[in-house]
Parts: sequence; structure tokens; C-alpha cells
Amino acid sequence: MAERFEVTWEGALPASPQAVWDAFTAHTTGWLWEIAYEPRLGGAEQGLSGGGGTVTAWEPHRHFTTAASGGFNELDYVLEPQGPGTYLRFRHRGEFGEDYDLNLDACRRHTAFYYHSLGEYLRHFAGQDAAYTTFDVPCGFAELRRALGVAGGVKVGDRVRSGPVDGVVDYVTDTFLGVRGASALYRFYGRDRWGWPVGVGVHEFSLRSWLSEVVA
Repeated sequence: MAERFEVTWEGALPASPQAVWDAFTAHTTGWLWEIAYEPRLGGAEQGLSGGGGTVTAWEPHRHFTTAASGGFNELDYVLEPQGPGTYLRFRHRGEFGEDYDLNLDACRRHTAFYYHSLGEYLRHFAGQDAAYTTFDVPCGFAELRRALGVAGGVKVGDRVRSGPVDGVVDYVTDTFLGVRGASALYRFYGRDRWGWPVGVGVHEFSLRSWLSEVVA
């Protein structure tokens, strides 16, 4: 039997309510993945909920909610001006059919990482779209960290140079690693913690920006 959950995140973001609104309604490839919304109450959502969803609140720069078309899954965003920035209150309500504690822990940890990534996007790449790529890797998170040269006591601000990855650590826990480059956000997900494949996400900004300038 499915059991309901609620995961929340709130905090200050370094951009105006309009820029934050645009980040999670129009530029999601910059920090999450590709999601599309019809910009109106009752509009369709694709890419966030497994089977699509519906916009159930649409108050530009203030309040936005989307709910899954099948099952129970709702994401709610409330934005408040805070000086030159924005205070965001996010709530995710849904249900898990099995492995409740495992899935709840994963949801909480992923949520914290995603909204940190939102802050990095707003601080360094606001208003830009990204070429987003994600894939699984056939190794454990510890092995991936060794390949990146950050197997030891890495901390935020440390430099990472390994293969195509060149940047500074912007997020680090025993489960996730974020590296911010000059034109990309690299996200490394230690999902083997929950028995799932380790994942990599790359949000690359320079290629799309260059193409938008040279291709009419």
C-alpha cells in the first residue's frame, strides 16, 4: 500500500523573483533537466512527473504548483522578494509504494542537491539555457571520486582537473559532488547508496550560447 510523504526545502536565492521563476519554468536544463510547462493555470507539464502533469497554480514570480496526472505527486513553489534576492519555499508531496524509508532518504538528499544547483545556476548562469546530458556509470561513487582526483578530504572551493572536468567544487557530501566550471555545472550522484546506478549530469552552457549567436 502506498504511503504519502512530504519533503521541503527553503532558503534564500541570489536572484530576483522573476529570475527564479524563469529558472524553474523556462530554463530547467540549466540546473535540473528538461521540463516543459504550458504557462497558464491548467496547462500541461511534461518531463517532471512520470506521466505528465497539470499546472494547478500559476501566479508569475509568486506561486507555482504542478500535480501529476496519475497518482499523487505535487510540487509547490512560493517566492518572496528578499532584498535583491528571493526567498523560496518548496514543498514536494507524493507517495511511495515500497521501500518508503529508502526512497524518502533519497528524495530528501536529492532535493537538497538540486536546490543548491539552482543557486549556483542563478549566481553564475542566470537566464541561460544549457545542453543537458545525463548517464549512468558502471562503478561505485568512491571509484568515481578517485577517477576525479577527489577521493580524500575534498572541500568546497577545491580545484578539480580530470579529463574534461575542470572547475571548483561547489557541493560535497558522502553521496553527491558538484563541480562548477567556467561554462558548465558537473553533477555526480552517488546513488549506489540506495542500490541504484551512480549517475552523472552535465549542464553545458557555452555550446548553446555560441550557436544562438552564429546560427540565425
